[in-house]
Amino acid sequence: MSEIATGTTSLLRASLSRTGKWAGSVAFLSGAVSDVLNPLGPFAAYIALIAAVAAAIIAIAMVLRLVLAAKAMPALIFATSAAAIAGGVYGVQQETNSQNGVIAALVPAVAQLQQSLGIVSEKVAKIEKTVTETQKTVEAVKKSTDTVAQKTDQIASAQQQQTAQGAETQKTVEEVKQTTDNLAAGQKQQQAQAEKLQATTEQIAASIDTIAKGFAQLAAQGGAIADPKRPDEFYHNARVYELAGDMLNARRAYLAFAGFDVDAIDPYARFATLLRVQDGKAGAREVFGQLAEKAKAPSIKLVHLLQFDDAQRLDKLNAFISANPDYAPAYFLEAREFSEDRLGSQTLADKRSEAQALTRFVSYEKDGGLLKYFVDQRELADWLDRSRTRLAALGDVLDPSRFVPTLTPTRSNAGWSMTISLPEPATAISWRLGDSGPFTDTGLMAMNDQRTGKPMPNPSFELPDSTAAATIGIKYLDIRGRETGPFDIRFDPDSALQQGSKQILDQFWTSWIAFDASGNHGLVYFTQMLSFRCAIKEVRYSLNGTALDKELKMPPCDAKDPYAIPADYQPYFKVKDDVKSMAVQVTYTDGTKSPVREYKRQ
Repeated sequence: MSEIATGTTSLLRASLSRTGKWAGSVAFLSGAVSDVLNPLGPFAAYIALIAAVAAAIIAIAMVLRLVLAAKAMPALIFATSAAAIAGGVYGVQQETNSQNGVIAALVPAVAQLQQSLGIVSEKVAKIEKTVTETQKTVEAVKKSTDTVAQKTDQIASAQQQQTAQGAETQKTVEEVKQTTDNLAAGQKQQQAQAEKLQATTEQIAASIDTIAKGFAQLAAQGGAIADPKRPDEFYHNARVYELAGDMLNARRAYLAFAGFDVDAIDPYARFATLLRVQDGKAGAREVFGQLAEKAKAPSIKLVHLLQFDDAQRLDKLNAFISANPDYAPAYFLEAREFSEDRLGSQTLADKRSEAQALTRFVSYEKDGGLLKYFVDQRELADWLDRSRTRLAALGDVLDPSRFVPTLTPTRSNAGWSMTISLPEPATAISWRLGDSGPFTDTGLMAMNDQRTGKPMPNPSFELPDSTAAATIGIKYLDIRGRETGPFDIRFDPDSALQQGSKQILDQFWTSWIAFDASGNHGLVYFTQMLSFRCAIKEVRYSLNGTALDKELKMPPCDAKDPYAIPADYQPYFKVKDDVKSMAVQVTYTDGTKSPVREYKRQ
């Protein structure tokens, strides 16, 4: 080991003596040149790095005996020297911060050489100033760039928002288009369903006709079907069991018939009657409620709602009719809700409602429009007979000009007494003078109306004799408390006075003339005609015949005191004893004439 170290040392000394001088000189020269060229780049650092790497490679090769030590040693010495000198120069440059090199800073001639070679500019200060200004410009540009970037971000954000809005609008447009397409498809589907429903309705009508015919044949044969399979067979059996009093089997047969969901009213109406007898209305409502949940036939739903009580039943029936306005049996059943049998006593409104419903029901009889709702045609015939009988009994109740209140004015010396006549019993009456304003109740009388069991409303009210022509409104409450009216009635005092007086004259015409009244022989009195003269235009008379050749002059009518006889007027005239009779004819103010009345003298 010591021998190797001794050999290496000897070799190193020999190499230094041979190559050390020129290697050191070349390395120093390279360092000086790199220092002069420093303004162009850090050449000293490059040389130092390259030389150090070369020295390391040579050393490794020598250790690994890849090259002969004697040959590689001079190169190692040169590389090491170059690395050391260049590294030293670079270190001094960094320490002194000499951008133009250490030599140029110490030797002015070298600096001039750099300038002459264009390595360094003469106007370094100017360049520095330019660099400073450039830096400021860069900062301003950066600031502007930041502003532009901010604006750009805002613009980008706005564009994104517009893009989002555009996308939303596009989405909305697509949704509208899709909705439109869906509506169009829905309309086509509805049209197809309507056509299908029409076809189904025709099939049902045909099937009910078949069922009705089958039922009619079975009814003619009599007896229960041992193994029923068709709807008409189950309905036939239900009727047979029902007549025989076998309600359990009748119920089973009715339920079996309902399972076919046949849209016919009479089987379900009979079944509901059976259920009410057996289970009460609540039981019938429960059974038909279960059937109605599963069934599609309107007849089952219709019979179900009939199992509710009073007002609730009527409300449901009205709702059914609104949803099925052409379902004819519903109108017959609606009429029953207003009938005397159901209500006990009917108001005028009840009668009109019953008549309207029955009229609507009967109208469907045209062209066999009711046949499709009945399995047993005898039931249909019964419904029609009952409808026509009730319509005949109701008469012209639907005539709007009939069954309206009337007002009868009666004049007295104190004023007008107005008597109201109503078309039906009432529990309250009120009136109003004129077209507006509140109504005044007439009050109640000290007696009960036997028709209502309640106090009778006063049918009259008073008006002063100065009342001018006007409209009088009348309204009343019927026995169910429903308000009827108001009805506007025209009141003309002059016409009323004339009509009232005429009515009395016509009614009591035997009192127009009185011969020899109260023992006044030879005098003919006409006091009654004189008292009601406001209705008289002219009086013609004749004695002992009907020639009517004389006129009986009357004083003018005094509207303020119409029945008073003027003090200066004599209500009689004298006749001779040969006058045996007198004929009279009155012409009224309305232009009509009375018959020629003849009076015999006793």
